[in-house]
Amino acid sequence: MEARAILRYARISPRKVSIVMDLIRNKPLDEALAILQYTPKAACEPLLKLVNSAAANAENNFNMDRNNLYVAECYVCPGPTLKRIMPRDHGRAYRILKRTSHMTVVLKEKE
Repeated sequence: MEARAILRYARISPRKVSIVMDLIRNKPLDEALAILQYTPKAACEPLLKLVNSAAANAENNFNMDRNNLYVAECYVCPGPTLKRIMPRDHGRAYRILKRTSHMTVVLKEKE
């Protein structure tokens, strides 16, 4: 039995998110929440909400015990990239890529 939460089209680069996801993978729920709360990274705020959502799904939809939950899987996939231009000298234009992410967190109960 597993509970999952998915965040799509988050306006943050997948590379930045994966760094934080590596910190919480296979950690107990309480420890993962503490790590996300006290890590000074931009990806921590949406990930904290996502882990809390997965925990709420586990409790309310699957009747799992919150004390036995751990982060079984967490991964990030690139979403669509917004292409913008930055004007440069001599009439040139440089491309700016505003990347988006699809984040998934899966919680399971310890056996």
